[in-house]
Amino acid sequence: MGLKRLFSLLALVFALSGVAFSVSAQSDTSNAAPKAEKKDLNVAGIIFGHIADAHEWHIFNIGQTPVVVPLPVIIYNTQKGLSVFSSSKFEEGEGHYNGYTLNKVALDKGSMKETITSDDNAKIYDISITKNVFFMIISTVLLLWIMTSAAKKYKKLGSVSAPTGFQNALESVILFIRDEVAKPILGHKYQRYMPLLLTLFFFIWINNLFGLLPGGANFTGNIAVTGCLALVSFIVILASSNKHFWSHLFNPPDVPFVIKCILVPIEIISLFIKPMALMIRLFANMMAGHIVILSIICLIFIFGVLNKFIGIGFVPISLAFSIMMFLLELLVGAIQAFIFANLTAVFIGQAIEGEHSDETGQAYHVSHDEIIV
Repeated sequence: MGLKRLFSLLALVFALSGVAFSVSAQSDTSNAAPKAEKKDLNVAGIIFGHIADAHEWHIFNIGQTPVVVPLPVIIYNTQKGLSVFSSSKFEEGEGHYNGYTLNKVALDKGSMKETITSDDNAKIYDISITKNVFFMIISTVLLLWIMTSAAKKYKKLGSVSAPTGFQNALESVILFIRDEVAKPILGHKYQRYMPLLLTLFFFIWINNLFGLLPGGANFTGNIAVTGCLALVSFIVILASSNKHFWSHLFNPPDVPFVIKCILVPIEIISLFIKPMALMIRLFANMMAGHIVILSIICLIFIFGVLNKFIGIGFVPISLAFSIMMFLLELLVGAIQAFIFANLTAVFIGQAIEGEHSDETGQAYHVSHDEIIV
């Protein structure tokens, strides 16, 4: 079984490398001069071209021919209204279609940039289904299918019967989030926020795993995506806050006035730093993982440009490190989903914190719904 898993991981790494490097491999085997080979191998372009968003889904290359799935381009023109066409209309260089100029040019770092402008200079809004949006739709449908399937099973068999198969694995994760995140941090109000925490955790986890698939999109490595997730958490934090939270924010008790003048601005700034920390932490970790894996694989071609035999000899070393990083990224994908959900719970817990009535001698009452047998 261990050998089969090793071969599966090798296949994944080879497929991942094939997405970005098939063109580079073709250039390495050509009869071009050494200087031209060095110029053709643009490591930054390969890496950033792989993790960037695009109007098409690039799966892999067959020789020098890319295998892509065109995605719908949706443009809203303030004068002409809505226009929908396929991204296959993009061609390298400048093209024209249906009153729009479609540019697909290579950047300095080697990645491709696609721009759309209206020929009549009207203002347009690009609401296209890009690669990241396409994978977000897939992950959302998958998440809904997983959760509704488990819910139907519970509705049919009840909560008394022991869960089986995938339902058992799903329940273990849900109980972990409940017992290790929600209940210890949010106390008796944890049930109100369980849907949010579970949605954040599973949505981020599924998309982190999708990003590791060959041809997958680096969805959670996009700062716009993590920014939207952080914004959702920030809105819930503000909506859940109480008078106690705001009074301590703007008027910390038992603090001299001079210290308040320093402390209050810091507390206000920290209120906005919290969602920024959620956004940057997830974005940086997931993007860095992809960059490290691709950089390690790129070493094969870097050494291959210097010397063909050195490049071949470095293949086992590069693949070994790539497999190790791939396994680490599988762990990091789950950890980052847990950290995002956990920090969201911590920030909500700070916003709903009360007057600590249990310290004043008042009894703490637990409702019937909060008692877990």
